Order: sequence, then C-alpha cells, then structure tokens
Amino acid sequence: MSDPSGYTPPKVWTWNQTSGGRFANINRPIAGPTHDKELPVGRHPLQLYSLGTPNGVKVTIMLEELLAQGQSGAEYDAWLIKIGEGDQFGSGFVAVNPNSKIPALLDRSGPKPIRVFESGSILLYLAEKFGAFLPDEAAARAECLSWLFWQMGSAPYLGGGFGHFYAYAPTKIEYAIDRFAMEVKRELDVLDRRLAENAYIAGSDYTIADIAIFPWYGGLVKGWLYGGAEFLSVQDYKNVQRWADTLLERPAVRRGRMVNRVSGEPSSQLHERHDASDFETRTQDKLATG
Repeated sequence: MSDPSGYTPPKVWTWNQTSGGRFANINRPIAGPTHDKELPVGRHPLQLYSLGTPNGVKVTIMLEELLAQGQSGAEYDAWLIKIGEGDQFGSGFVAVNPNSKIPALLDRSGPKPIRVFESGSILLYLAEKFGAFLPDEAAARAECLSWLFWQMGSAPYLGGGFGHFYAYAPTKIEYAIDRFAMEVKRELDVLDRRLAENAYIAGSDYTIADIAIFPWYGGLVKGWLYGGAEFLSVQDYKNVQRWADTLLERPAVRRGRMVNRVSGEPSSQLHERHDASDFETRTQDKLATG
C-alpha cells in the first residue's frame, strides 16, 4: 500500500497550528488554562460540568439511575461545557480537571469540596459513595471493575482512532481507517461473545460496567456514532444489539442521554439540568441563553 500523502515524519515534531480537522481549534500540546472563568455553582450537592458526548453521558445516566433508586443525595446540577468554544480551558474548569476534558464533577456534600475527573473514576466514586451498581462480593466486584477499565482502555480506539480517521480527519488515510476499523470490530466481538452468555456486561446484574460501555458501544451499534454503523456491519452483533435495546428501555438511561446534549432533535436535548422537572418543561433554551 503506497502512502498517498508522501509524508515523512520530521526528526523533531513541532506544533503546526494551521493543521486541519474538525477539532483543530481546541487541540494543543500544552496544558493549563487559557483564560480566567469561574464555574457556576447550583444548589445541589453534586455539580457536574460536562457535555453530552459518550463520556459525559456515562455520568448523567449514573446520576439519573441513582435518583431513580431514591438516592436524594445524588441530586445534581449539570452545567454545559462547550468544548468547541474552549470552555474546558477556563481557569475554573482546569481547577476541577487539570486534564481539560469533560466530564468533571465537584462533590460539595461534605465540609470540603471533592473534585473527581475522568468518567470511569466518577462512576466508581459515585458507586462507592451511594453503594449502588457495584457488587460487594469480591469476584463479582472484580469482574465489574475489569469491564469498567476495559472500556476506559478500549474506547480511545473507537473515538480517537476509528471515529477520528473515518469521520473527522481532513485526509482519509486507508491504513489508519483499516487499522482502527479492525480493532473496533474485534472489541464488538469481545462484547458480543460476553453478552451471548450474560444478560449484562458483568453478569446477571446491571452495573457501572454497563453504564460505562453503553454510550460508546451501544451508541455505535444503534447508529449514533460517526456514521460508521453500516461501514462496520454492526447489525451482525446480535447480542450487543439486544443488550443496547434492554438498556434503552430504562427511563434513567433515556433521561441521562438528554442531559447536556446539544445535537439531534430538539425534544431530545436538555442543555442543562438543575431539577427533575427540567425534563418535562424543556427549559434548555432558556438555560443555555440565560
């Protein structure tokens, strides 16, 4: 296979700020804030700063599931972080997540606020805080956590790998698309084989493993991500399809998918969430512009 670009890596890489791509304006090789901006704080114990991407959806599903259990301490304010406009580089957000990625959570329920960042870490923190969706028995807990960390390690191949090169890269590179399409199909096969023998990812019970994996791989097989469903023949993964449909029957999953969402049908979007009644009143436009 020939290299259509004729590109040869330089001896020392330097940042080319004019490089193309959909996310070129928010990518940079250094960390830290670019501007001063404090984060808003609502009235609930938990303050979530996020966007309705797969990583953000994990946390809003988890919070809605906890509230559905009657866990009043899981009440939260979900503030919209517009990553396309660089909100994640504001000083307040960087103080909560020095990695400048959504989601970021601030737990203000105790005497001193606790910051939690990285979506898998937030799921584990909330599961332990509320004693929910994480098994107590050692073997079952280990299985659940193994699948949680499987997702954290695997999803970059789907998002930053396949998704980027197939959907977003300004130049389509056959080698890159082939490489990551192969890996994503292998990951789908891992899940399909697992779900052929189990109702849920970690076994017979719904856990944070399902909550973590669903927005990425459930979203992929339902055709929500990257326009790659037909390309990857996702209909072949019957067990993953069954599992995704099962999760979509859960009201908390449907609510969680709406929060901080800024694309799709207007009726599916709730830009910010500050009260359970927001789902009925659809105040997202007011909240986003107020």
